[in-house]
Amino acid sequence: MAKEKLEENFETENKADAEVNADAEQNADAEQNMDAEQNMDAEPVEASTDSEDADAEAAEVSEEEATQDAGSVEASEESDDDSDKKSSKKTKKKKSKEQEKIEELEDRVKRQMAEFENFRKRTEKEKTQKFDMGVASAVEKILPVVDNFERGLAALSEEEKKDPFAEGMEKIYKQLIDTLTEIGVEPIEAQGAEFDPELHNAVMHIEDDSLGENVVAQELQKGYRYHDTVIRHSMVQVAN
Repeated sequence: MAKEKLEENFETENKADAEVNADAEQNADAEQNMDAEQNMDAEPVEASTDSEDADAEAAEVSEEEATQDAGSVEASEESDDDSDKKSSKKTKKKKSKEQEKIEELEDRVKRQMAEFENFRKRTEKEKTQKFDMGVASAVEKILPVVDNFERGLAALSEEEKKDPFAEGMEKIYKQLIDTLTEIGVEPIEAQGAEFDPELHNAVMHIEDDSLGENVVAQELQKGYRYHDTVIRHSMVQVAN
């Protein structure tokens, strides 16, 4: 009997242990199922968070790429602008050098033309002066002949002036004076004019109240000039 009771107690204890173990296993399985469910619930959140992080990273990468692209475009534009500026500077520098060369040549041509014009004017003036000097020299040698004609005709009386010889002499004298006038030789006005040392040569003085001061009272020898050049001064008597 005692043995049977021991066996029953042992069996009862084994059954209780088995039930405890079964309950523990059930609790463990429940906990595992709950953990699995929690993990399953957490995984979508984590996946969603990871997806959002990935999207944010992708957006950041896209922004960085866009920024890089914009920077590349700006750098390209700046490079193009720099290239255009350099090309423009080179073109301007080239044009500037060409313009300077053109201006230098133009200035040289203008100077040469001005020098040639001055040379031409100077040469023409020298020729004119030489010609005038030649004419004045020739006329100066003819003037004594004119003086002799005037003295000879002045010495004739009224009756002698009617002589054909005297008339011929007077005609030759007039022809000579006309020829001198045609080439620009003219007598200098003296009688009754105011004394001018540039035109007159005073060799005598006379007191005459009827005449003003420094007035030519008498012309002793006729003077002549060629244009503006005095060939011979008039020899005069001046009243004080």
